[in-house]
Amino acid sequence: MMSRTVSSWILSSARNSVVCQGKGRWYSICIPNRNKIKWKLVVSKTPLFPAGGCGLDNPFPLQKAFRHTSTEEEHFSFQLSPSQINDILRAGELSHKTLDLNGKAASSVLRFESNQLASNSPIEDRRSAATCLQTAGMMFGVFDGHAGSACAQAVSERLLHYIAVSLMSRQSLEEIELAVESMKPVRPILQWHRHPNDVEYREITSQYFENLRVYWQHLLDLDTEPGFSLEEAMVCAFKRLDSDISLEVQAPQENELMRNIALQVAFSGATACVAHVDGVHLHVANTGDCRAVLGVCEEDGTWSTLPLTRDHNVCDEFEIRRLKREHPRSEEKTLFVNDRLLGILMPSRAFGDVQLKWSKELQHSVLENSCDVEALNIYQYVPPNYHTPPYLTAEPEVTYHKLRSKDKFLVIASDGLWEMLSNEKVVKLVAGHLTELNVQKPQLTFKKPVNLGYMHNLLLQRKSRGLASLDQNIATHLIRHAIGSNEYGEVDPEKLAAMLTLPEDLARMYRDDITVTVVYFNSETIENYYRDNE
Repeated sequence: MMSRTVSSWILSSARNSVVCQGKGRWYSICIPNRNKIKWKLVVSKTPLFPAGGCGLDNPFPLQKAFRHTSTEEEHFSFQLSPSQINDILRAGELSHKTLDLNGKAASSVLRFESNQLASNSPIEDRRSAATCLQTAGMMFGVFDGHAGSACAQAVSERLLHYIAVSLMSRQSLEEIELAVESMKPVRPILQWHRHPNDVEYREITSQYFENLRVYWQHLLDLDTEPGFSLEEAMVCAFKRLDSDISLEVQAPQENELMRNIALQVAFSGATACVAHVDGVHLHVANTGDCRAVLGVCEEDGTWSTLPLTRDHNVCDEFEIRRLKREHPRSEEKTLFVNDRLLGILMPSRAFGDVQLKWSKELQHSVLENSCDVEALNIYQYVPPNYHTPPYLTAEPEVTYHKLRSKDKFLVIASDGLWEMLSNEKVVKLVAGHLTELNVQKPQLTFKKPVNLGYMHNLLLQRKSRGLASLDQNIATHLIRHAIGSNEYGEVDPEKLAAMLTLPEDLARMYRDDITVTVVYFNSETIENYYRDNE
């Protein structure tokens, strides 16, 4: 168990650390050797939006009674009641079950469950889930932001639309374009599955739509039917959106709010992992260090893991070789410093982050012509040995997998989960939770006359068979274990409470934002596909 001594040490280490004062907040620069912090910013100033402005607020704020704002508070406590712990962990829960018109599950996706837990304030992770209305399939995305949440927010709102448009037929694109030209309603492209607290950039939605329209007009200008394969569509969508993010901040913009949002999006960054499921066809596109892992139930009842992504960071040999090929040999010793790209960024692929993509001259020009960029938390910083940009790309790696009846679920999560739990541990936890839910409830058959002792014994039998999990949402179950497990793999209530009450100036040292989406597959639908196509 996590003793009071350990809890006290966490607090003491924070209070004794060196801090750097900025105009807005204090940030500790005494960082343990975790290799977690993606972007090395120590001073934060004014947030992008004033109180009551456009929403980058924390979608899952913890009540002040739960989470401390500073280690300097006099009455500091790690204590939480079980109900308070559950309230915090379950605040971001989202679940959706896939049904056809007859009320029977017909899709290969049976259901999905998702959750988030903030470390940063506000949270920098985002997530998306949607059903494609004009093409087949469902899409699920997890987006891990750094240097702020702006880029992750924009990508979470836009990327699935870009993928869906890339997959549409020429006829469908022409119909949409005609409707826009005629100022008629446009048929929806996606049906979103959102948490009530998921935020949107409502003030800039019209500009995002116009740029999406420019993209489908480009597809219509092609001499032939777009006809992208799914892999090509995902690669094209990722690259086009990143290009639009870069171009939007360079374009003249009279609206100050929209200009500020474009600056924040381009100068922050986000990694992304998106899965597209259509029948037995599963495609996963990944840029950065989010991860997707498949849970497989073998014939003998054992469980195995099948990773569908590769972490894009400077610890990956493939990424190291790719970057060395793309830059002169004279830069080999300066490309990677302290396990970071140019000594700054851990992921080697990401949206945004124009500081590592643009020339020095372009960065200077854009920032010079902007308003008070320091108030937006944007600083012109050119790293040493910045000679041959771009050093960063948003181009994804796409993995295809043909689903089998033994493929039971897919876990997509930001690196905040994978830093705490291995692929194998995650699959084991989900499998155990799934097994528990599948246990048949014993029938309460009453023998007459019924007495209280008989009823009590029946209830004890039901309880002993573990029919009711602490967390009905599997994503919550994973987050609970990620931050609360002790050395034996068991959840330690004291450690869990301590990790949840860590103040804002300390939490990021011990855990990252965590976002998890678990997609359960319908084995019967998958079996029917193979039977019908024998």
